[in-house]
Amino acid sequence: MSRSSLGTALVTGASSGIGATYADRLAKRGYDLLLVARDASRLHALAEKLTAERGIKAEVLPADLTEREDVRNVEQRLRQDEDITLLVNNAGIGPKGTLLDDDIDYLETMIELNVVAVNRLGIAAAQTFAKRGKGAIINIASVVALIAERFNGTYSATKAFVLNLTQAINAEAGPKGVKVQAVLPGLTRTEIFDRVGSSFDSFPPTMIMDVTDMVDAALAGFDQGELITIPSLPDNADWNAFSAARSALGPNLSHDHPAARYGVPRA
Repeated sequence: MSRSSLGTALVTGASSGIGATYADRLAKRGYDLLLVARDASRLHALAEKLTAERGIKAEVLPADLTEREDVRNVEQRLRQDEDITLLVNNAGIGPKGTLLDDDIDYLETMIELNVVAVNRLGIAAAQTFAKRGKGAIINIASVVALIAERFNGTYSATKAFVLNLTQAINAEAGPKGVKVQAVLPGLTRTEIFDRVGSSFDSFPPTMIMDVTDMVDAALAGFDQGELITIPSLPDNADWNAFSAARSALGPNLSHDHPAARYGVPRA
């Protein structure tokens, strides 16, 4: 049983980078933790560190979320453990290169992790928390969800999926007491670039945010009740304008006949 009045935060991809930083910040707030990732030794080291430094309870659940059986094991824990009040759906991998140069098998693995696992855990959390009338879900997407033409297409598509999924979950589960957020970081200084053989050297330093700054900003957006948080965006009015333009398309997205501009006669 969780010792914290806030309950337990389940954080995926918790062994390093954004996930480990979320674990630290949530522990600082007083959450107990359930840490999920492949690297059990790093998870145990982090759990011991946060238990000693923050005085919270931290449990480790090793899982490879590219394996569907492991995803289901995490899902089962999420559904059955009533102490879990927050899911940070963070685990993901980035591309090795451009779409035309990347390995298609690797891209399918990316979909398993960035889409299939995120979808299953996000929906499981939404269903479980909605029945309780409380709980929160933080899904880590990316700004490339908004600029598909400028990045690896499969990766940007996976992050667009996370963004759309979050908005849809909020529409259904939000009124039932579930707090939902999608975080869209830009370039963030983590291990992800090293893992795919890339480097920050090709980007201007002004484009790269420190991971602690990114997570702190994301949690500030969470506290402010933002559904969509873009940590580097100076004026949220820009996002509101984008969202309003998207909504304005709604009345004309489905009619019983083609638009007149196509010159197609009615059947």
